[in-house]
Amino acid sequence: MQNAKRTIDVHILTGFLGSGKTTLLTRLLQHYESQGRKAAVVMNELGDVNLDGLAVESDVPMAELLGGCICCSIRGDLSLELKMLIDQHAPDVVIIEATGAANPFEMIDGVTETSMYAPIELKSIIAVVDGPELLARSRSGGQTFKLMKEQICCASQLLLNKVDRLEGDERMQAEQLMRETNGYAPIVATVRCAVDEQWLDVIVNGDGGKVHAAAHESGADAESHTHSHDCRPDCDHDHHHHVHESHAHVMSLTHFLERPVDSHAFEAFLRALPDNVYRAKGVVTFRDSETASRFLFQYAYKETDFIRINPQGKVNDVAVFIGEHFSREAVLRQLTALEQAE
Repeated sequence: MQNAKRTIDVHILTGFLGSGKTTLLTRLLQHYESQGRKAAVVMNELGDVNLDGLAVESDVPMAELLGGCICCSIRGDLSLELKMLIDQHAPDVVIIEATGAANPFEMIDGVTETSMYAPIELKSIIAVVDGPELLARSRSGGQTFKLMKEQICCASQLLLNKVDRLEGDERMQAEQLMRETNGYAPIVATVRCAVDEQWLDVIVNGDGGKVHAAAHESGADAESHTHSHDCRPDCDHDHHHHVHESHAHVMSLTHFLERPVDSHAFEAFLRALPDNVYRAKGVVTFRDSETASRFLFQYAYKETDFIRINPQGKVNDVAVFIGEHFSREAVLRQLTALEQAE
């Protein structure tokens, strides 16, 4: 089965409470508007009222998730809201701003879940870091500091915000803390999330290669690393799978299955996945006679689960993998072999 030709970019904004995410969201929306691209927003608040949403212009399509963080308990809600937003408004891009208490890995999970039945592509994970708060929390430790490190760890872009409130060598200390947690993503120092046009162009165009140039020119200590090819809507190569890297160690791979596969061989394939593939899920059609049907499958840390389904609408067969430093080529080779086996 083939993926839709047009894909919708998805960006995740993460960062602890009060770090400046909504300010950055406003800047991104203004930039998309200036480029003639239609943006939509999924916004989450801890309380029952979406106060941050008041900063978003009324003509920007927005979905709200209130009363809690985007976590495993409402991950399905995120996936559902994202799909409904896309179906109703057909945006060019969706920006997800999560509450500062949200676990970013669960957000990635929610987005990749949506990619099983909607033509979306996770383009970036932007962490806004409150510099003074990071240093203060690093001294006291605790769950808040742990969450801040998780948000930094998963990012493909890091904004060290409020640098005007850092004194002496505190900026260097903050950057060192961030680099120890994430040795790959470029760091851009900002005041009130005032990023330059070049950085905004990088995010809008999804050109990871230029991210490093923009970061270096902004004075950030960005280490070089390789990027996979970004699969854009106008590419003329095969679109039966997409590889998305949030950075060089956290990545997701989406592969659209074109043929039914053998159930025993597929289960063996999942059991043999390397330890650094920690999540997989999707929809698969089995061709062998005793199980000829469609199944929703889930895989997490060597445990697998299959649920027989009978979709009411069109649902592609697809497999999504999330992990760290795993070989995309090896996984794709095995999937192709499963599809081609008689």
